[in-house]
Amino acid sequence: MLHNPKGEPLTGLLVAWGIVSLWVGSLVFLASVDIAQWLPLYLLPTILGRTFIQTGLFIVAHDAIHGVLSPNNRRLNDGIGQLTLTLYALLPYKKLSLNHWQHHRHPGQVSDPDFHDGIHSDVFSWYLNFMKGYLDMKQRVVLLMGISLVFFVLHFGLHIPVANLFLFWVLPIALSSIQLFFFGTYLPHRSPRTEGSDSHHAISSNYPLILSFLTCYHFGYHWEHHEYPFLPWYKLPSAYFSTNH
Repeated sequence: MLHNPKGEPLTGLLVAWGIVSLWVGSLVFLASVDIAQWLPLYLLPTILGRTFIQTGLFIVAHDAIHGVLSPNNRRLNDGIGQLTLTLYALLPYKKLSLNHWQHHRHPGQVSDPDFHDGIHSDVFSWYLNFMKGYLDMKQRVVLLMGISLVFFVLHFGLHIPVANLFLFWVLPIALSSIQLFFFGTYLPHRSPRTEGSDSHHAISSNYPLILSFLTCYHFGYHWEHHEYPFLPWYKLPSAYFSTNH
């Protein structure tokens, strides 16, 4: 039986700590490696691994927005949400929280900030509209200035190579936004709305468990997320399999 995880206050915190630790640890390690000595075969999976961990930061913040990261301590819950969004891409927690709840109230509609503009529903136009919802002009300036400042300090102050910073920090931010959009928004909400359709206007992927995890931390099980918004990401498979099997 699916239930609100109010009685599991430590699980979400441990999962969040693990993802943040992986993000910090992998970045520190990869900042110091000599990629000139690497075989090209190693580079792509390393970038994809960093992208996956980068996406994990956003997933932690998403659970915080739903209040399930630390259900019994809202201040801690929101504090970790803001921390992970800052690490992710200097994003404002309060604004994203408002946008995300708007998405849950009006999924798959023009008033949904994650949806397309009602006219241009192709994947590229939709992605651009999706990104505008997260990065308005002010936030673009904050992101550009913030990344530039950190880049300057890390490169000139700590002598970290530009290539390492770009490949293992900046590039994963961009790739993660594509991963989140494609598997967490576009695929679940791309189907046309029909009269009498489910109010969530969402479909779930039929991926096996490991592929569901690797694509977007189980957010391919998207109908289940809208139906049970109190479930953290790692419990979505139980909702999916209990509903469909």
